[in-house]
Amino acid sequence: MTGSDENNGDSDNAGAGVGDDGDGRARRRDKFSAGALLTSAAATLLWCVLFTAFVAQPRAVAGVQLYTNTFAVRLHGDVRDGTGHVDEAVAHSVAKRAGSGFENIGKIRGTKDEFQFVHHGLPKIRGRRSLPSVLLLKKDPSVKSVHQQPGFKRVKRGYKPYIPSLYLNRDEFIASRYKEYAGKPIEIDEDLDRYGKLPMDPLFKEQWYLRNTGQNGGKPKLDLNVRAAWAQGVSGKNVTTAIMDDGVDYTHEDLKYNYNARASYDFSSNDPYPYPRYTDDWFNSHGTRCAGEVAAARDNGVCGTGVAYDSKIAGIRMLDQPYMTDLIEANSMGHEPDLIDIYSASWGPTDDGRTVDGPRNATMRAIVRGVNEGRRGKGNIYVWASGDGGEADDCNCDGYAASMWTISINSAINDGQNAHYDESYLYGKCTKSHSGTSAAAPEAAGVFALALEANPDLTWRDIQHLTVLTSKRNSLFDAKHRFQWTMNGVGLEFNHLFGFGVLDAGGMVSLARQWHTVPARYHCQGGSHTKIRKFTTKSSIILKLNTDACRDTDTHVKYLEHVQAVITLNSTRRGDVELFLTSPMGTRSMILSRRPNDDDRRDGFTKWPFMTTHTWGEYPLGEWTLEAKFNTPSRYSQHGTNGGGIQTNNGQSSRADSAFAAGDRSSTNWDSSREEREEDEYETVHTGFLKEWTLMLHGTREPPYSQLSVRDPHSKLAIIKKAHTIAGPDTTTTLPQQQSAY
Repeated sequence: MTGSDENNGDSDNAGAGVGDDGDGRARRRDKFSAGALLTSAAATLLWCVLFTAFVAQPRAVAGVQLYTNTFAVRLHGDVRDGTGHVDEAVAHSVAKRAGSGFENIGKIRGTKDEFQFVHHGLPKIRGRRSLPSVLLLKKDPSVKSVHQQPGFKRVKRGYKPYIPSLYLNRDEFIASRYKEYAGKPIEIDEDLDRYGKLPMDPLFKEQWYLRNTGQNGGKPKLDLNVRAAWAQGVSGKNVTTAIMDDGVDYTHEDLKYNYNARASYDFSSNDPYPYPRYTDDWFNSHGTRCAGEVAAARDNGVCGTGVAYDSKIAGIRMLDQPYMTDLIEANSMGHEPDLIDIYSASWGPTDDGRTVDGPRNATMRAIVRGVNEGRRGKGNIYVWASGDGGEADDCNCDGYAASMWTISINSAINDGQNAHYDESYLYGKCTKSHSGTSAAAPEAAGVFALALEANPDLTWRDIQHLTVLTSKRNSLFDAKHRFQWTMNGVGLEFNHLFGFGVLDAGGMVSLARQWHTVPARYHCQGGSHTKIRKFTTKSSIILKLNTDACRDTDTHVKYLEHVQAVITLNSTRRGDVELFLTSPMGTRSMILSRRPNDDDRRDGFTKWPFMTTHTWGEYPLGEWTLEAKFNTPSRYSQHGTNGGGIQTNNGQSSRADSAFAAGDRSSTNWDSSREEREEDEYETVHTGFLKEWTLMLHGTREPPYSQLSVRDPHSKLAIIKKAHTIAGPDTTTTLPQQQSAY
């Protein structure tokens, strides 16, 4: 395992997840969009993590691999410039010698000797690799390796078609809004003296995520608390957020003065102008809407107000081509890492509840380079929309949202449930429809921009720590009563749906001003199980693993940040498998929930890193428990959207399956008639095989908050510092690494 991030850097042997894209249908698009992560009244923190060193290359899409006409070409380093990079003239010469329509598009961002070639004589997408083209390039003495790029699907979060006739032009729209408000009573702002004047933009009153007064049936104060941040004198100045999407309308009246042209690029068309390609259904307005939520100008009489209204926006157009490629994603996430502070992505693998997919090799390497080297060593911040698959999906099956190098954002609506956002921008006009995690991610990016203005020295890990420490439970709740709020071993409250709660911009800015950079992070392989174990619909499997958290080594972890269970598993129905990880301090995390649409019986999970942050701040020393079980609806259960079984706290099933899983059939109270009923209870008895489990611990050796003073005795910072003082990680008896199972 690697050592600290600061000393050795995170592993860049980037792999990717299983490339199972459900039914394999690839919807053709000409230009598309991107997204990001976090917790707020509009966005709730839901973290999943990815450990790339263990992950295999993606499989073909549903058994049919598609290939594009682009190639990743690595050249020998005989001719390099003063920085050690291969001269681009060499790549141009290679393309010219190959002839037959080859063109060198340019160097792959962040690399020294890798270039992107396009073959204009090939179809943009085809069902098989072009071996003659690969061999033609390979025979050039300057070429070290060639890889034709597979094409795969990436979809925008929360996209809904629009009917242009329902929208007014800008002047009519604004006039109608002023006319509508003219008949309403003048609102008394009770926080005027505390926070200053409200923005005068016509749609600000409807932006409940900025200021929730109970409009549209919402809960007052359930918002991002941005006025408290603005009142501290921050508005995002000198911070740039890149919107990786289908383009940004940088001529829009609400965006044009906050547009950063130097940091922008169009990777769909390979030019520096990421303007959207408009369609009749307004499909390519997604990126512009996201940009407006981050940085729409204040008090200009146009539409609404951005979370960080004085920050800059970079447009990275990269979703508007028939299929995505690894090189387009990698170039987008590695573009101008010293000019861009935050990358926001509101897209990902298909939200169909059966896809298991994630970033490919070049993309993961770009992200790892970004967090280690971007922002001149402080690290870029990648914000990702966790997806809109709802209870039929799980973000741990999305390798982007589940990466520990990204901040994954879930969403909530104004009454504390799930999200819909009331204000946005498109085609030079305004719209009041932009919803789900697609909107939550840029809002979170805006909050981070406020924090970065308050303290430009914050690292990418500092932002994650600030998010955990300042997010609030507020009024968030699960309307279906499946998941309750729970405290982890050091007193931090979390929820399976909402993570650590709603983003609090005011609290984050305040704490950022006094922040001290957290200590170096280390990675520890805490132990592993490699014996194949069987579990069925009727009997789960529980594995136990004792770890010393790499004590007396260079990778000793005492205070947890991210925890990963890297798992290889196959089953007769992948979607019915649930996984639970329990820490030595008793925190039980559901790391895989039931996905009723996932009927895979072939691929399963291969070295897939399931991540949790629910044990944040805990001590890793001791016994960890992994439970694998089926949550298969019985013929007698009510078939809800989340499958059979009544869910109680932490996602535990109220059925007696877990007790039965321990193998206690020898009890004298066992009823033979019950055994007969059990045989008939399930229409299908599913079988699974847990083949491997490796425990990865990521965190610090030193107390992360020792240099911070506590100003509020009831704050999360006070709670976790007290927990670290009362019982340190070394007070537990040293345990030998061992494993057990029953």
